[in-house]
Amino acid sequence: MTLNRTEAPALKVIDKIDFVAPAKYAISDLVDLYHMKDVPNETARLDLYFDAGKCRATNGIPSFVNGLLLSGTAQSTSVEIHEKINGLGGFYESGVSMENAVITVYSLRENLPAIFETIIDAVQHLAFDSKEVEELLSDRRQRHSINLEKVRFLAQREFQKKIFASEPAYASVTELEDFNTVKRDDLIAFHEQFYLNGLSKVVVVGDFSQKEIESFMKRCEPLVIKEKQHHSSNVAHTSGQFLFEKEGAMQSAIRVGRTLFNKNDEDYLEFLVLHTILGDYFGSRLMSNIREDKGYTYGIGTALPELKETGYFLVATEVRKDVREATIQEIKFEIERLQTELVPIEELELVQNYMRGQLLKSADGPYAMTDLFLSAELQGKGLDFYNEALKRISEITPERIQFLASKYLRWEDLTIVAYG
Repeated sequence: MTLNRTEAPALKVIDKIDFVAPAKYAISDLVDLYHMKDVPNETARLDLYFDAGKCRATNGIPSFVNGLLLSGTAQSTSVEIHEKINGLGGFYESGVSMENAVITVYSLRENLPAIFETIIDAVQHLAFDSKEVEELLSDRRQRHSINLEKVRFLAQREFQKKIFASEPAYASVTELEDFNTVKRDDLIAFHEQFYLNGLSKVVVVGDFSQKEIESFMKRCEPLVIKEKQHHSSNVAHTSGQFLFEKEGAMQSAIRVGRTLFNKNDEDYLEFLVLHTILGDYFGSRLMSNIREDKGYTYGIGTALPELKETGYFLVATEVRKDVREATIQEIKFEIERLQTELVPIEELELVQNYMRGQLLKSADGPYAMTDLFLSAELQGKGLDFYNEALKRISEITPERIQFLASKYLRWEDLTIVAYG
């Protein structure tokens, strides 16, 4: 059969994706290991999740402890630990979110068990050497001082305080004096509670045998959490407009948002469409207006960060200081336009196709598929959630978008922070 290259191929709307879920193994009654085996090469990844997020302590302690995890044991120095990992071709990273701390390592499959053992030993026998502690605090103190000069950093801090106003543990931010007042004993106590007894999930991606997976599980057993984790579910924000001046600043950072919901809310999937139209792709209304038409910024966008029991909506941008008020008014204009005008069918169809394509892209390969699964698993859902998303994206109407905008994005209910 000869192809007719003068005719475009027929378009087919994606209505289902054949997802592959990782295998699930119980390390304990509360902690599971997820294994994505079908990797078509020799690479591998391992993630260790700990109940050691920022909400578990104030004064910067969760971040400080996370930064010290490979700082040395009684038998091995920090340099020796990192040389072992590097010598085996491993790439190590760790970070702290609001509710979790995660250690991730990438390497060739054959080297991952040895790297894993090095990391587990370093975490389990962390010495909190006084010199290492002081060096980390000094480095973090310097970085924090630099960040305090950036309007983006300052605006996000103030937005966090307002968006989590009802929950001090979530609203808490690190202050400069915390670097001077934190005690070594405080770091040790946090490590013992939230790392030595805080492992909440393990993820392995790579072609490992059943015996190797069982070995990972057995090695993790001593670190698992002993009680079910609890996180705040009734977070409430402080609405209103909060303007902060910074002398000498050339730009203003703007944050607009409110507490909202996560994947467990019945309106989440349809709100995703609204959020995309407003600010979650390059052709969004906020980008078209505030970047392309007005030239106020290089970039502006929306986000829907999720937590275990809740979530929030966010608009973020940085603009010239002299157009700060004008930008806020344009954000308000675009939000209220969604409440008063129906989205044209052509625009809705464009966004629907974009969202389908992004979801398909997000499921491309075992690593991406694992991340997609983990995003759903955070709220107790499986991969079928995404096929439901395809259905809801296809079925949404302009009238429904208008209803959701009126319900959730009333300007008087939002938190508006501008710093600069």
